[in-house]
Amino acid sequence: MNTELNNRSRLFIGGEWTEPHTDTKIEVTEASTELVIGCAPLAHCADIDAAVGAARAALAGPWKRLTPTHRADLLDRFAAALTARAESTAELVSRENGMPISLSSTVNGYGAARMLSYYADLIRDSEVGEVRRASRGGRTIVRREPVGVVAAITPWNYPHPLAGMKIAPALAAGCTVVLKPAPETALDAFIFADAALEAGLPPGVLNVLPADREESAYLVQHPGVDKVAFTGSTRAGREIGEVCGRLLRPVTLELGGKSAAIVAEDADLDAFARNLLGVSLANNGQTCHASTRILAPRSRYDQVVEAVTETVRSYKLGDPLDPNTQIGPLVNAGAQSRVLTFIESGLSAGYSATTGGGTPNDLPAGWFVEPTVFVGVDNSAEIAQEEIFGPVLTITPYADTEDAIQIANDSKYGLGGTVWTADEDYGREVAQRIETGSIGVNHYALDVTAPFGGVKASGLGRELGPEGIEPYFNRKSIFFA
Repeated sequence: MNTELNNRSRLFIGGEWTEPHTDTKIEVTEASTELVIGCAPLAHCADIDAAVGAARAALAGPWKRLTPTHRADLLDRFAAALTARAESTAELVSRENGMPISLSSTVNGYGAARMLSYYADLIRDSEVGEVRRASRGGRTIVRREPVGVVAAITPWNYPHPLAGMKIAPALAAGCTVVLKPAPETALDAFIFADAALEAGLPPGVLNVLPADREESAYLVQHPGVDKVAFTGSTRAGREIGEVCGRLLRPVTLELGGKSAAIVAEDADLDAFARNLLGVSLANNGQTCHASTRILAPRSRYDQVVEAVTETVRSYKLGDPLDPNTQIGPLVNAGAQSRVLTFIESGLSAGYSATTGGGTPNDLPAGWFVEPTVFVGVDNSAEIAQEEIFGPVLTITPYADTEDAIQIANDSKYGLGGTVWTADEDYGREVAQRIETGSIGVNHYALDVTAPFGGVKASGLGRELGPEGIEPYFNRKSIFFA
């Protein structure tokens, strides 16, 4: 990899590479080797002031005057510039957070570009500015106007697509963005800046500033910010939501999950096993919507346990840059320690692990955790209720459909989920009764054309689809006699 990409010394503010106000840097460590692969600057509050100021100037300047078609053309150029960097982006993210390259090539390499292209097409094909409505005794014009400056705060687990889920609709709506990426994946975030420069985005439309917690909190409450879009933990989401509520500031929160996979009595276990990696253990379990609670009918419980155990035991652990790797390392030592603590909690509570349960002996370097399957787990157990964010599955028996639905809904979260059955009508009926923002029947994959988000402690608002652009508009009604 080009080492020049691995060391960044300046922030991207107002369309220029800008010296930060402090010398504070974050060292980014490779998840599989524990070696430093680069460093990036961390923003000071003065840098955030500058970025928000640049975003406000761009909002009032050339960006506001562009037609939707012109904005769409720029978004397509932005998408093309990201696509040209897809291979190196995917590799860098895999080094930063341990995501297997087979997944990273798709989601980090092309995810953000696809979202930019989708929203470019959307604003070309739909009425973005204003619509006329007949009214009693007069006429009304309803305008959709950009909400303003958006603080986009993104996590490390899927850094490029999750940033794209905010940047693409915000820019399409005519907003400007201050992107605050996670320090763990600070390096790859600057690829957005490189691509924005190449695409010719007007200065200040997109600003990129990695920052620590104090500075991130400063951004959330900055008086020049009009909306916050956040993906991350429920704990952090609650804090951001409290601030935005006090300020009456619009906020979108995509938070944690602990989703259930309901295996019906007529389910094809071979098909379930084939899909288990993507549905339940994608990105080494570092996926918010993963179906990590497997609910199995008592009549087939032993069969489900055997199928899941044998499948998980067969997964190849190793270097995330190896295309054959299915489970890579976790993002850092803290994540590894947290997951191992949960595993110890499950063992101490008396639950058996049919596979996994520790760290692999043949991988001494890197923050690896063996994919682990706990069986006979009561849904009230800590390992069934808390988001572990690692390669840990629980299998819980249920008596009948009503029992399965009750167990699935017995969670503070509601983000994803799946139903596995030979009867699609039955699967749809069950899916409709699960308290969640999204759910799949014999399948689960985000769809750029459909809204994604959670209920309960999994968040507020929706991203993706036509619904995903709506939070970036304000509506103004103009009445005529």
